[in-house]
Amino acid sequence: MDTTPFIPYMLPLAQAQSGGTREMIDGLARTPLSHVVWFVLAISLLRLAVYPYLKNTKVHMRHGIYPVVRYINEMLDAFVYAGVFVFMVIRPFILQAFLVPSGSMWPTLEVNDFIIANKAIYRFSEPKSGDIIVFHPPALAAISQSDLDKDGEMKTDYVKRCIGVPGDLIELKKGVLYRNGQKVDEEYRTYSECSDPVQTEEPCQTFRVLSDDVKKQLTMASFKLVKRDGEIIPLNYTDMDANAPMPQTGSAIEDKTPYHVARPFQAISTSDQLKIRDLPAEKVPAGYYLMMGDNRNNSHDGRVWGLVPRDRLIGKAVMTWWPFTHIHLLK
Repeated sequence: MDTTPFIPYMLPLAQAQSGGTREMIDGLARTPLSHVVWFVLAISLLRLAVYPYLKNTKVHMRHGIYPVVRYINEMLDAFVYAGVFVFMVIRPFILQAFLVPSGSMWPTLEVNDFIIANKAIYRFSEPKSGDIIVFHPPALAAISQSDLDKDGEMKTDYVKRCIGVPGDLIELKKGVLYRNGQKVDEEYRTYSECSDPVQTEEPCQTFRVLSDDVKKQLTMASFKLVKRDGEIIPLNYTDMDANAPMPQTGSAIEDKTPYHVARPFQAISTSDQLKIRDLPAEKVPAGYYLMMGDNRNNSHDGRVWGLVPRDRLIGKAVMTWWPFTHIHLLK
């Protein structure tokens, strides 16, 4: 297992890192609306320019270049309607494609999968526990300043599984999920290690499931939401510490992910850690959701930076559609 310093395997839905079909599809899927408007405007002006020629050409002279100009005009017409329908109706309100560039949802979602998010569903219904949701993460999810735009917001979107909805009491007890006091059988949950042929500082591309022997050596952290100074915060803890930047795992193999928490949540003195660890678990408050990745020890998620407000949810991921070998409905 790789024991180099931990690099959070975020799952921002961002621009592809290499060329080819994947980059082209991703670029088209995320084309800014302003570019689409200019494209449609340019095509419309071009069509207006050729319209007099097509209208005024007499029937007996409609040969030579005329059929070519007419064909181009019809194609441009189709582009206009497609641009308006897809980018101004479908994408903003109904469906949108996203690229998965890293593995916090592996093996449910693989690196470089393209997914379709249903953006209309949460206009008419409430998110449910178990939904795979595309959302805009809070600024606390930033690893560095480069992750934020000029307004201090995250530049990229994430996709995770919804673990808790408003009113749920969510706890991890040494890695095992309990919802409202009942143990949850998470068939999708995985513990993995990177299996890239060459280890680099780039996000891992391929994974393999940890063997049972190796998994037994992990320090399975516990988790709950607690109220501190009037604010509900994520708390990751073991028998020895709580939200500690350098946990005392007592193991040569560290399940480090929960301890790379957002800095405001790390501001717990050693003397206060045990006191905070004993605070009662709080329910997910109204208007908020708790998200975690299926690849549990390789996910930068709500255990790290907390809850997601309702108005930051983009849509429910419903299927993968590229590459063709990975096409499947999500559940």
